[in-house]
Amino acid sequence: MASTDRKDPLPAFCFKVTITIDGCRQGEAFFKSVGGLAMETEVVDYRAGGVNHSTYKLVGATKWKNIVLKRGFTASRELLAWREAWLKPSGIKTRATITIEQLDSDLNTSKYKWEFVDGWPCKWELSEFDAAKNEVAIETLEIAHHGLSGMT
Repeated sequence: MASTDRKDPLPAFCFKVTITIDGCRQGEAFFKSVGGLAMETEVVDYRAGGVNHSTYKLVGATKWKNIVLKRGFTASRELLAWREAWLKPSGIKTRATITIEQLDSDLNTSKYKWEFVDGWPCKWELSEFDAAKNEVAIETLEIAHHGLSGMT
């Protein structure tokens, strides 16, 4: 079997996140972790008249989990500024397309890429400051969105 035929699992620590706002690529960001790559379709129990021994399981609405991005806190204010714009009544409410690419162990783009549309920052958080710990401060941004536009 040739080495190119192997289907090794892809590592979870190799990924790239790109945020695009109003068609302008804001650049690639380095994050410690990305969560929320999930979707769930609601199951609706339906009880038909005359069928008393069971219910039918119908397809309901699909829900998308929020994307959760975590990174070491830096002097960069882009993520916080984007969130703050959503808090101001007169602020410009720009939505983003977030692309998450799974990379292989050589940091080449694999065939897996998720693109989430109409994202907006619904939560920003900074980890607790604690003088007794020797850790990096972690910035967390949670992004609500309207789902996947494509997965390759």
